[in-house]
Amino acid sequence: MKIVVLDGYTLNPGDLDWSALKALGACTIHDRTPAGEVLERGADAEILLTNKTPLTAETFARLPALRYVGVLATGYNVVDAGAARAHGVAVTNVPAYGTPSVAQHVFALLLELTNSVGLHTASARAGEWSGSTDFCYWKEPLVELEGLTLGLVGFGRIGARVAEIGRAFGMKILATARTPKTVPGVTFTDLETLLRSSDAVSLHCPLTPETNQLLNRERIGWLKPSAFLINTGRGPLIAEADLAEALNAGRIAGAGLDVLSTEPPRADNPLLSARHCVMTPHVAWATRAARQRLMQTVVENVRAFLAGTPRNVVN
Repeated sequence: MKIVVLDGYTLNPGDLDWSALKALGACTIHDRTPAGEVLERGADAEILLTNKTPLTAETFARLPALRYVGVLATGYNVVDAGAARAHGVAVTNVPAYGTPSVAQHVFALLLELTNSVGLHTASARAGEWSGSTDFCYWKEPLVELEGLTLGLVGFGRIGARVAEIGRAFGMKILATARTPKTVPGVTFTDLETLLRSSDAVSLHCPLTPETNQLLNRERIGWLKPSAFLINTGRGPLIAEADLAEALNAGRIAGAGLDVLSTEPPRADNPLLSARHCVMTPHVAWATRAARQRLMQTVVENVRAFLAGTPRNVVN
């Protein structure tokens, strides 16, 4: 079958190997595909693989040879799954590949907020340590995690792993979940209680119409002035203007963000200049180990489809 990868660069910028996928059919790999070129590049393809390139109802209507879409990620909102179903096209995703890496990144953000490693490195390199009267100094208050409460909004695979790491730091764990759970060392409660009680809050719930802008002005107002907010999930979970306002007014202590509502962000996104906001460009998933797992599962998904036993089907 003819296989076309529409936007493979973020999965494999050159440090992984496409050979296992190429072994499954005539394979063309594009680093990126503008929306206006999807139909041309996908012409006659039975298999399309996409990460962030949208596949719309028009795509499925105008690509009659298409039989399979593989999403190079867990979220598949870039694909019109209803249109795919109507045209008999299977859609698969890759669940769970990034759990260890994303959980690790949660604490990279939280530790930057509590220990200001980047700030103090910059200070030392600028000569402030060399010129200091004392052997040590700190430019922001340093915060110890042990004994603090970590609130997890959502408790899937990543939330559960974050809970394990938090407990290793000696933190108390609160969580919310759509279905009741019993997990040793984790106390489940409602969202308002969690937000009012936690010293750090990390978002791990799916993006749905109900959770869109879940952290708005009112709910951000439930956080303690000393609390930190971490988001490695989906950008639209947070009302960005409301969070920027709270940060600039000192109503919460800080935020660590790996995702924003629009990526790449507009230059005027208020969080880019907000006080006490550390930010990374959606890289929590992107360790080589996680991308290797992702690549392997993408190939296994295609192989299973070709064998007539599709797996990880989402539509």
